[in-house]
Amino acid sequence: MRHGRGGAVGCSARGESLRRAQRDPRHDPPSAVRETCLMNFSWTLSTYFAKRFLTTALFTFGLFLLIIYMIDLVELMRRGAEHDDISFAFLAGMALLDLPRVGNATMPFAVLFGAMACFLRLSRSNELVIARASGISVWQFLAPAIFVAFTLGVIVITIYNPISATMASRFDQLDATHLKGRSSFMAVSDNGLWLRQADQKGQAVIHATKIGDAGLTLDQVIFILYGLNDEFTGRIDAKKAVLRDGYWALSDLWIARPNQSPVHLDSFQQPTSLTREQVQESFANPNTISFWDLPRFIETAEAAGFTARRYKLHFYEILATPLLLCTMVLVGSAFSLRMNRFGGMAQLVMGGIFSGFIVYFLSDLSLALGLSGILPLFLAAWAPSLMVLFLGLAVLFHLEDG
Repeated sequence: MRHGRGGAVGCSARGESLRRAQRDPRHDPPSAVRETCLMNFSWTLSTYFAKRFLTTALFTFGLFLLIIYMIDLVELMRRGAEHDDISFAFLAGMALLDLPRVGNATMPFAVLFGAMACFLRLSRSNELVIARASGISVWQFLAPAIFVAFTLGVIVITIYNPISATMASRFDQLDATHLKGRSSFMAVSDNGLWLRQADQKGQAVIHATKIGDAGLTLDQVIFILYGLNDEFTGRIDAKKAVLRDGYWALSDLWIARPNQSPVHLDSFQQPTSLTREQVQESFANPNTISFWDLPRFIETAEAAGFTARRYKLHFYEILATPLLLCTMVLVGSAFSLRMNRFGGMAQLVMGGIFSGFIVYFLSDLSLALGLSGILPLFLAAWAPSLMVLFLGLAVLFHLEDG
Protein backbone atom coordinates (compact mmCIF):
# COMPACT_ATOMS: atom_id res chain seq x y z
CA MET A 1 0.00 0.00 0.00
CA ARG A 2 2.80 2.32 0.89
CA HIS A 3 4.50 1.36 -2.30
CA GLY A 4 1.37 2.23 -4.29
CA ARG A 5 1.08 5.64 -2.71
CA GLY A 6 4.74 6.34 -3.41
CA GLY A 7 4.25 5.36 -7.03
CA ALA A 8 1.23 7.64 -7.32
CA VAL A 9 3.10 10.51 -5.75
CA GLY A 10 6.04 9.93 -8.12
CA CYS A 11 3.76 9.87 -11.15
CA SER A 12 2.06 13.06 -9.96
CA ALA A 13 5.40 14.80 -9.49
CA ARG A 14 6.59 13.76 -12.94
CA GLY A 15 3.32 14.99 -14.46
CA GLU A 16 3.64 18.35 -12.73
CA SER A 17 7.22 18.67 -13.96
CA LEU A 18 6.08 17.89 -17.49
CA ARG A 19 3.33 20.50 -17.32
CA ARG A 20 5.81 23.12 -16.05
CA ALA A 21 8.18 22.21 -18.85
CA GLN A 22 5.41 22.70 -21.41
CA ARG A 23 4.55 26.12 -19.97
CA ASP A 24 8.23 27.23 -19.75
CA PRO A 25 9.61 28.48 -23.11
CA ARG A 26 13.06 27.45 -21.97
CA HIS A 27 11.99 23.84 -22.32
CA ASP A 28 10.91 24.11 -25.99
CA PRO A 29 11.76 21.13 -28.15
CA PRO A 30 15.34 21.42 -29.41
CA SER A 31 14.31 21.49 -33.11
CA ALA A 32 11.96 24.44 -32.57
CA VAL A 33 14.64 26.32 -30.66
CA ARG A 34 17.14 25.78 -33.43
CA GLU A 35 14.64 26.85 -36.10
CA THR A 36 13.71 30.06 -34.25
CA CYS A 37 17.32 30.96 -33.54
CA LEU A 38 18.33 30.20 -37.11
CA MET A 39 15.59 32.45 -38.51
CA ASN A 40 16.59 35.33 -36.24
CA PHE A 41 20.26 34.73 -36.96
CA SER A 42 19.68 34.59 -40.72
CA TRP A 43 17.74 37.87 -40.73
CA THR A 44 20.39 39.62 -38.64
CA LEU A 45 23.18 38.18 -40.76
CA SER A 46 21.43 39.15 -44.00
CA THR A 47 21.09 42.74 -42.83
CA TYR A 48 24.73 42.78 -41.81
CA PHE A 49 25.93 41.40 -45.15
CA ALA A 50 23.71 43.84 -47.05
CA LYS A 51 25.15 46.83 -45.16
CA ARG A 52 28.71 45.65 -45.64
CA PHE A 53 28.24 45.14 -49.37
CA LEU A 54 26.40 48.44 -49.87
CA THR A 55 29.11 50.37 -48.03
CA THR A 56 31.91 48.73 -49.99
CA ALA A 57 30.18 49.11 -53.36
CA LEU A 58 29.39 52.80 -52.80
CA PHE A 59 32.93 53.48 -51.61
CA THR A 60 34.33 51.78 -54.72
CA PHE A 61 31.96 53.73 -56.96
CA GLY A 62 32.95 56.99 -55.27
CA LEU A 63 36.62 56.17 -55.79
CA PHE A 64 35.95 55.48 -59.46
CA LEU A 65 34.11 58.81 -59.80
CA LEU A 66 37.02 60.68 -58.24
CA ILE A 67 39.53 59.11 -60.63
CA ILE A 68 37.26 59.72 -63.62
CA TYR A 69 36.71 63.35 -62.64
CA MET A 70 40.44 64.02 -62.41
CA ILE A 71 41.13 62.39 -65.79
CA ASP A 72 38.22 64.19 -67.46
CA LEU A 73 39.30 67.52 -65.99
CA VAL A 74 42.85 67.09 -67.30
CA GLU A 75 41.49 66.28 -70.77
CA LEU A 76 39.20 69.33 -70.74
CA MET A 77 42.11 71.52 -69.63
CA ARG A 78 44.13 70.23 -72.58
CA ARG A 79 41.30 71.01 -75.00
CA GLY A 80 40.59 74.36 -73.37
CA ALA A 81 44.22 75.52 -73.51
CA GLU A 82 43.57 76.87 -77.01
CA HIS A 83 40.78 79.14 -75.77
CA ASP A 84 41.92 82.09 -73.67
CA ASP A 85 38.38 83.03 -72.64
CA ILE A 86 37.70 79.71 -70.85
CA SER A 87 38.55 79.64 -67.13
CA PHE A 88 39.55 76.72 -64.92
CA ALA A 89 36.32 77.02 -62.93
CA PHE A 90 34.31 76.68 -66.14
CA LEU A 91 36.20 73.53 -67.13
CA ALA A 92 35.81 72.10 -63.62
CA GLY A 93 32.07 72.66 -63.88
CA MET A 94 31.96 70.96 -67.28
CA ALA A 95 33.82 67.93 -65.89
CA LEU A 96 31.30 67.77 -63.07
CA LEU A 97 28.41 67.84 -65.56
CA ASP A 98 29.88 64.93 -67.51
CA LEU A 99 30.70 62.89 -64.40
CA PRO A 100 27.33 61.07 -63.97
CA ARG A 101 27.28 59.90 -67.59
CA VAL A 102 30.77 58.41 -67.42
CA GLY A 103 30.08 57.10 -63.93
CA ASN A 104 27.03 55.27 -65.21
CA ALA A 105 29.24 53.23 -67.53
CA THR A 106 31.60 52.30 -64.69
CA MET A 107 28.92 51.35 -62.15
CA PRO A 108 28.87 47.62 -63.07
CA PHE A 109 32.63 47.46 -62.53
CA ALA A 110 32.29 49.30 -59.23
CA VAL A 111 29.79 46.67 -58.11
CA LEU A 112 32.11 43.90 -59.33
CA PHE A 113 35.16 45.14 -57.44
CA GLY A 114 32.99 46.15 -54.48
CA ALA A 115 31.66 42.60 -54.23
CA MET A 116 35.15 41.17 -54.50
CA ALA A 117 36.47 43.46 -51.77
CA CYS A 118 33.46 42.85 -49.51
CA PHE A 119 33.57 39.06 -49.64
CA LEU A 120 37.36 39.05 -49.40
CA ARG A 121 37.22 41.01 -46.14
CA LEU A 122 34.48 38.74 -44.80
CA SER A 123 36.58 35.70 -45.70
CA ARG A 124 39.75 37.03 -44.11
CA SER A 125 37.94 37.89 -40.88
CA ASN A 126 36.48 34.34 -40.83
CA GLU A 127 32.95 35.76 -40.78
CA LEU A 128 31.98 33.67 -43.79
CA VAL A 129 33.50 30.60 -42.15
CA ILE A 130 31.39 31.17 -39.03
CA ALA A 131 28.29 31.70 -41.17
CA ARG A 132 28.92 28.47 -43.08
CA ALA A 133 29.49 26.59 -39.81
CA SER A 134 26.11 27.89 -38.58
CA GLY A 135 24.33 26.28 -41.51
CA ILE A 136 24.20 29.30 -43.86
CA SER A 137 24.77 28.32 -47.49
CA VAL A 138 26.59 30.42 -50.06
CA TRP A 139 23.29 31.28 -51.72
CA GLN A 140 21.89 32.62 -48.44
CA PHE A 141 24.73 35.04 -47.75
CA LEU A 142 24.78 36.08 -51.42
CA ALA A 143 21.05 36.88 -51.43
CA PRO A 144 21.41 40.19 -49.45
CA ALA A 145 24.13 41.46 -51.79
CA ILE A 146 22.09 40.48 -54.86
CA PHE A 147 19.04 42.24 -53.42
CA VAL A 148 21.10 45.39 -52.80
CA ALA A 149 22.52 45.25 -56.34
CA PHE A 150 19.04 44.85 -57.83
CA THR A 151 17.78 47.80 -55.76
CA LEU A 152 20.72 49.91 -56.95
CA GLY A 153 19.83 48.99 -60.52
CA VAL A 154 16.25 50.16 -60.05
CA ILE A 155 17.51 53.43 -58.53
CA VAL A 156 19.84 53.90 -61.50
CA ILE A 157 16.92 53.51 -63.91
CA THR A 158 14.37 55.67 -62.11
CA ILE A 159 16.47 58.41 -60.47
CA TYR A 160 20.12 58.37 -61.48
CA ASN A 161 19.55 58.11 -65.23
CA PRO A 162 17.26 61.18 -65.56
CA ILE A 163 19.73 63.29 -63.56
CA SER A 164 22.64 61.98 -65.62
CA ALA A 165 20.81 62.66 -68.90
CA THR A 166 20.02 66.25 -67.94
CA MET A 167 23.61 66.98 -66.92
CA ALA A 168 25.01 65.22 -70.00
CA SER A 169 22.76 67.27 -72.29
CA ARG A 170 24.02 70.48 -70.73
CA PHE A 171 27.62 69.28 -71.04
CA ASP A 172 27.18 68.52 -74.76
CA GLN A 173 25.78 71.99 -75.35
CA LEU A 174 28.71 73.69 -73.60
CA ASP A 175 31.21 71.41 -75.30
CA ALA A 176 29.78 72.10 -78.75
CA THR A 177 29.61 75.86 -78.22
CA HIS A 178 32.84 76.64 -76.34
CA LEU A 179 35.30 73.85 -77.19
CA LYS A 180 34.25 72.43 -80.56
CA GLY A 181 33.03 75.75 -81.92
CA ARG A 182 30.03 74.06 -83.51
CA SER A 183 27.17 76.43 -84.21
CA SER A 184 24.57 73.96 -85.43
CA PHE A 185 22.00 72.22 -83.28
CA MET A 186 19.27 69.75 -84.09
CA ALA A 187 16.09 68.86 -82.24
CA VAL A 188 13.20 66.52 -82.99
CA SER A 189 9.67 67.42 -81.89
CA ASP A 190 6.14 66.28 -82.61
CA ASN A 191 5.88 68.62 -85.61
CA GLY A 192 9.15 67.57 -87.26
CA LEU A 193 12.82 68.45 -87.32
CA TRP A 194 14.38 71.73 -86.18
CA LEU A 195 17.95 72.62 -87.17
CA ARG A 196 20.01 75.76 -86.62
CA GLN A 197 23.05 76.72 -88.67
CA ALA A 198 25.27 79.82 -88.49
CA ASP A 199 28.11 81.36 -90.46
CA GLN A 200 29.82 84.74 -90.97
CA LYS A 201 26.76 86.20 -92.74
CA GLY A 202 24.17 85.25 -90.12
CA GLN A 203 22.16 82.24 -89.12
CA ALA A 204 19.21 80.19 -90.30
CA VAL A 205 16.57 78.17 -88.50
CA ILE A 206 15.47 75.18 -90.57
CA HIS A 207 12.27 73.20 -90.10
CA ALA A 208 11.23 70.05 -91.97
CA THR A 209 8.26 67.75 -91.52
CA LYS A 210 10.05 64.68 -92.89
CA ILE A 211 13.69 63.68 -93.23
CA GLY A 212 15.67 60.98 -94.96
CA ASP A 213 19.21 59.74 -95.55
CA ALA A 214 20.18 60.28 -91.87
CA GLY A 215 19.11 63.93 -91.93
CA LEU A 216 20.76 64.85 -95.24
CA THR A 217 17.45 65.05 -97.15
CA LEU A 218 14.60 67.24 -95.89
CA ASP A 219 11.00 67.32 -97.12
CA GLN A 220 8.58 70.25 -96.82
CA VAL A 221 11.38 72.43 -95.49
CA ILE A 222 11.32 76.04 -94.29
CA PHE A 223 14.42 78.27 -93.97
CA ILE A 224 14.02 81.33 -91.72
CA LEU A 225 17.01 83.61 -92.34
CA TYR A 226 18.55 86.12 -89.90
CA GLY A 227 21.41 88.59 -90.21
CA LEU A 228 24.39 89.12 -87.94
CA ASN A 229 22.31 91.34 -85.63
CA ASP A 230 19.48 88.78 -85.49
CA GLU A 231 17.33 90.82 -87.88
CA PHE A 232 14.94 88.94 -90.16
CA THR A 233 16.28 88.80 -93.74
CA GLY A 234 14.01 86.32 -95.49
CA ARG A 235 12.15 83.04 -95.66
CA ILE A 236 12.42 80.11 -98.03
CA ASP A 237 9.72 77.44 -98.44
CA ALA A 238 10.93 74.44 -100.44
CA LYS A 239 9.45 71.08 -101.28
CA LYS A 240 12.79 69.35 -100.82
CA ALA A 241 16.32 70.14 -99.64
CA VAL A 242 19.42 67.97 -100.06
CA LEU A 243 22.70 68.72 -98.29
CA ARG A 244 25.64 69.04 -100.67
CA ASP A 245 29.20 70.20 -100.13
CA GLY A 246 28.80 73.80 -98.96
CA TYR A 247 25.12 74.31 -99.81
CA TRP A 248 21.56 73.02 -99.58
CA ALA A 249 20.15 72.05 -102.98
CA LEU A 250 16.53 73.28 -102.87
CA SER A 251 13.81 72.37 -105.37
CA ASP A 252 10.33 73.81 -106.08
CA LEU A 253 10.69 76.74 -103.68
CA TRP A 254 9.38 80.19 -102.82
CA ILE A 255 11.70 82.97 -101.57
CA ALA A 256 10.26 85.86 -99.56
CA ARG A 257 12.35 88.96 -98.69
CA PRO A 258 11.35 91.96 -96.57
CA ASN A 259 9.46 94.57 -98.62
CA GLN A 260 9.58 92.31 -101.71
CA SER A 261 7.08 90.04 -103.43
CA PRO A 262 7.62 86.26 -103.07
CA VAL A 263 9.53 84.67 -105.95
CA HIS A 264 9.09 81.08 -107.16
CA LEU A 265 12.11 79.11 -108.37
CA ASP A 266 12.54 75.56 -109.60
CA SER A 267 15.92 75.18 -107.92
CA PHE A 268 18.20 77.18 -105.65
CA GLN A 269 21.47 76.74 -103.75
CA GLN A 270 21.35 78.00 -100.17
CA PRO A 271 24.89 78.34 -98.75
CA THR A 272 25.68 76.45 -95.56
CA SER A 273 28.71 75.65 -93.43
CA LEU A 274 27.22 72.33 -92.34
CA THR A 275 28.86 69.06 -93.30
CA ARG A 276 27.46 65.55 -93.33
CA GLU A 277 29.44 64.72 -90.19
CA GLN A 278 28.16 67.79 -88.33
CA VAL A 279 24.55 66.97 -89.16
CA GLN A 280 24.95 63.40 -87.93
CA GLU A 281 26.71 64.61 -84.77
CA SER A 282 23.84 67.00 -84.13
CA PHE A 283 21.50 64.10 -83.48
CA ALA A 284 20.75 63.75 -79.79
CA ASN A 285 23.06 61.37 -77.98
CA PRO A 286 20.99 58.59 -76.35
CA ASN A 287 22.79 59.31 -73.07
CA THR A 288 21.26 62.81 -73.04
CA ILE A 289 17.67 61.51 -73.08
CA SER A 290 16.03 60.43 -69.85
CA PHE A 291 14.75 56.88 -69.48
CA TRP A 292 11.24 58.25 -68.97
CA ASP A 293 11.45 60.36 -72.17
CA LEU A 294 12.97 57.69 -74.43
CA PRO A 295 9.71 55.95 -75.49
CA ARG A 296 8.12 59.22 -76.61
CA PHE A 297 11.35 60.36 -78.30
CA ILE A 298 11.56 57.07 -80.21
CA GLU A 299 7.97 57.42 -81.37
CA THR A 300 8.51 61.03 -82.44
CA ALA A 301 11.78 60.26 -84.22
CA GLU A 302 10.26 57.41 -86.20
CA ALA A 303 7.30 59.58 -87.18
CA ALA A 304 9.72 62.22 -88.49
CA GLY A 305 11.65 59.68 -90.55
CA PHE A 306 14.60 58.98 -88.27
CA THR A 307 15.93 55.52 -87.63
CA ALA A 308 15.61 54.98 -83.88
CA ARG A 309 17.55 51.72 -83.53
CA ARG A 310 20.26 53.11 -81.28
CA TYR A 311 17.66 54.79 -79.04
CA LYS A 312 15.70 51.56 -78.71
CA LEU A 313 18.90 49.67 -77.98
CA HIS A 314 19.84 52.21 -75.32
CA PHE A 315 16.38 51.85 -73.76
CA TYR A 316 16.71 48.06 -73.53
CA GLU A 317 20.25 48.44 -72.21
CA ILE A 318 19.00 50.62 -69.36
CA LEU A 319 16.31 48.06 -68.54
CA ALA A 320 19.00 45.39 -68.20
CA THR A 321 20.91 47.37 -65.54
CA PRO A 322 19.50 45.54 -62.47
CA LEU A 323 20.32 42.14 -63.98
CA LEU A 324 23.82 43.31 -64.93
CA LEU A 325 24.56 44.54 -61.40
CA CYS A 326 23.30 41.27 -59.89
CA THR A 327 25.52 39.40 -62.33
CA MET A 328 28.54 41.41 -61.19
CA VAL A 329 27.85 40.33 -57.60
CA LEU A 330 27.86 36.66 -58.61
CA VAL A 331 31.09 36.99 -60.57
CA GLY A 332 32.81 38.98 -57.81
CA SER A 333 31.78 36.50 -55.13
CA ALA A 334 32.93 33.57 -57.26
CA PHE A 335 36.45 34.98 -57.53
CA SER A 336 36.53 35.91 -53.83
CA LEU A 337 35.46 32.44 -52.70
CA ARG A 338 37.93 30.82 -55.05
CA MET A 339 40.75 32.94 -53.62
CA ASN A 340 39.61 32.02 -50.11
CA ARG A 341 39.75 28.34 -51.05
CA PHE A 342 42.98 28.30 -53.04
CA GLY A 343 44.71 31.55 -52.06
CA GLY A 344 46.39 34.15 -54.24
CA MET A 345 45.66 37.88 -54.17
CA ALA A 346 47.19 38.28 -57.62
CA GLN A 347 44.77 35.69 -58.99
CA LEU A 348 41.86 37.60 -57.50
CA VAL A 349 42.91 40.94 -59.00
CA MET A 350 43.70 39.47 -62.40
CA GLY A 351 40.46 37.52 -62.38
CA GLY A 352 38.47 40.66 -61.64
CA ILE A 353 40.23 42.65 -64.36
CA PHE A 354 39.75 39.81 -66.84
CA SER A 355 36.06 39.54 -65.95
CA GLY A 356 35.59 43.27 -66.43
CA PHE A 357 37.31 43.08 -69.81
CA ILE A 358 35.09 40.17 -70.87
CA VAL A 359 31.93 42.06 -69.86
CA TYR A 360 33.10 45.20 -71.69
CA PHE A 361 34.04 43.23 -74.83
CA LEU A 362 30.80 41.25 -74.90
CA SER A 363 28.74 44.42 -74.37
CA ASP A 364 30.44 46.29 -77.21
CA LEU A 365 30.21 43.30 -79.54
CA SER A 366 26.56 42.67 -78.73
CA LEU A 367 25.60 46.34 -79.14
CA ALA A 368 27.41 46.52 -82.47
CA LEU A 369 25.56 43.43 -83.70
CA GLY A 370 22.30 44.96 -82.53
CA LEU A 371 22.89 48.28 -84.30
CA SER A 372 23.82 46.49 -87.52
CA GLY A 373 20.60 44.48 -87.40
CA ILE A 374 22.25 41.07 -87.00
CA LEU A 375 20.77 40.59 -83.52
CA PRO A 376 17.35 41.69 -82.29
CA LEU A 377 17.70 44.83 -80.19
CA PHE A 378 16.28 43.28 -77.03
CA LEU A 379 18.64 40.29 -77.28
CA ALA A 380 21.62 42.53 -78.05
CA ALA A 381 21.00 44.55 -74.88
CA TRP A 382 20.38 41.58 -72.57
CA ALA A 383 22.76 38.97 -74.00
CA PRO A 384 25.96 40.17 -72.21
CA SER A 385 24.26 40.16 -68.81
CA LEU A 386 22.76 36.71 -69.39
CA MET A 387 26.03 35.20 -70.57
CA VAL A 388 28.01 36.54 -67.61
CA LEU A 389 25.18 35.47 -65.27
CA PHE A 390 25.41 31.86 -66.44
CA LEU A 391 29.20 32.02 -66.13
CA GLY A 392 29.00 33.24 -62.53
CA LEU A 393 26.40 30.62 -61.61
CA ALA A 394 28.51 27.86 -63.16
CA VAL A 395 31.58 28.88 -61.17
CA LEU A 396 29.63 29.07 -57.91
CA PHE A 397 28.00 25.69 -58.48
CA HIS A 398 31.41 24.20 -59.18
CA LEU A 399 32.98 25.69 -56.05
CA GLU A 400 30.16 25.06 -53.61
CA ASP A 401 28.16 22.11 -54.90
CA GLY A 402 30.59 20.42 -57.26
